[in-house]
Amino acid sequence: MSGYFITFEGVEGAGKTSVLQALTNTLTEMGYEVLTTREPGGIDIAEQIRNIILDPVNTKMEERTEALLYAAARRQHLVEKVLPALQQGKIVLCDRFIDSSLAYQGHARGLGIEEVYEINQFAIKDIMPNLTLLFDIDPKKGLERIAANKDRERNRLDLERLDFHQRVYEGYNILHDRFPNRIQKINADQALAAVEKSALDCILAYFKKQGGAGK
Repeated sequence: MSGYFITFEGVEGAGKTSVLQALTNTLTEMGYEVLTTREPGGIDIAEQIRNIILDPVNTKMEERTEALLYAAARRQHLVEKVLPALQQGKIVLCDRFIDSSLAYQGHARGLGIEEVYEINQFAIKDIMPNLTLLFDIDPKKGLERIAANKDRERNRLDLERLDFHQRVYEGYNILHDRFPNRIQKINADQALAAVEKSALDCILAYFKKQGGAGK
């Protein structure tokens, strides 16, 4: 692969999606070839699976079923959209990837980070992000942002109690400690422009460390 696979992670309401959209425009203006996508979703089959996973009606969904559905959507999205773009030398900015499954299903749902990682190994076959930006904010503040944003998509995860989102936050911190070189924390508890600058600086620093990125 000649491109760069950069993922955006964080608890609900961290603002990662807004930053991803802004950085897509900025990097494109700088001359980079950028593909923006999301998980679960990004392509037709995975979007259909997304609808099942996140539908607030599906409150009976069992934890392992949820983890397997995420992995299935991830596999299709990876082979149909992400890998072809990377092979073309593009920078892929993806809203969530495997770390979401490890934090949400592995830690917060109690399935085990290693167990969910094994499920996803079947799906991704060792394809991991080059760089992951972890948008760091207290889960309570993130949920308050969601409540204040009437335009945001409401999904099944928004129905979870605060303690669930706190476990997700714990899970992300565990992953950050485990993969400190790949996962870089971004302070998301500041003005959006400041968050965007921090994220952009992190990405450009990574490019410089790697000897540049194709334009």
